[in-house]
Amino acid sequence: MRIVTWNVNSLNARMERVTEWLPQLQPDVLCMQETKMGNEDFPHDVFNDLGYETAHHGQGQWNGVAILSRVGLDDVHMDFGDGGEPDRDARIIWATCGGVRVASCYVPNGRSLDDEHYTYKLAWLDRLRADLEANTDPGDDICVVGDFNIAPDERDVYDEASLVGATHVSDAERQKLHDLAEWGLTDVFRDHHDEAGLYSWWDYRDGNFHKRRGLRIDLLLASESVRAATTRVFVDRNARKGKSPSDHAPVIADIDR
Repeated sequence: MRIVTWNVNSLNARMERVTEWLPQLQPDVLCMQETKMGNEDFPHDVFNDLGYETAHHGQGQWNGVAILSRVGLDDVHMDFGDGGEPDRDARIIWATCGGVRVASCYVPNGRSLDDEHYTYKLAWLDRLRADLEANTDPGDDICVVGDFNIAPDERDVYDEASLVGATHVSDAERQKLHDLAEWGLTDVFRDHHDEAGLYSWWDYRDGNFHKRRGLRIDLLLASESVRAATTRVFVDRNARKGKSPSDHAPVIADIDR
């Protein structure tokens, strides 16, 4: 079973690339973020023709998350399942795919440490953990993936010193990832790669991709049963090359199930 997370940074802009990529890498489950389209505009039929069931939670020109699956798409839930007020943004969608409970997440960026959006980011991550506690169990088969807008440690940043005092690397954000780990989710990429310099996002500016100046902020967090069955995790850098790529590359996990 192959599960992929990919922030496409506008599905309209990236549609041709996604539809060409799917038959090449053949994921069983593709979780997309930043689709930037409303539900009425999502191209369900195109993906159905490629063999995928689809679920999308969108809000127009901002945010938007989706799950594509060719191994079943059951018990779809948009937003948090904690019974609280709906999130102001379309940032999380859940579905069960091939027996694994999957979430596609687009965690708020945060903007700056003194911005209200940063407070929203920390609260959003608290709510994600509360949702997990209320509706799942660490013993379940769970995979929470997406653009977390957090680099877990210094190995995941091209220049840690340059980002001191900025979002994506603050202690409070990294603590929220630690809280998810304490609950029972593992960053499976680090099970397979210990080295620094392996990124999933590169700013479009200044040739950062070619200079290897990036961040690893697209994560696959798995419960122990899924972690133990994961045989390979890698970043498809080729998807960041060529004409009109997203600024994110897909991150791919192969699971023996």
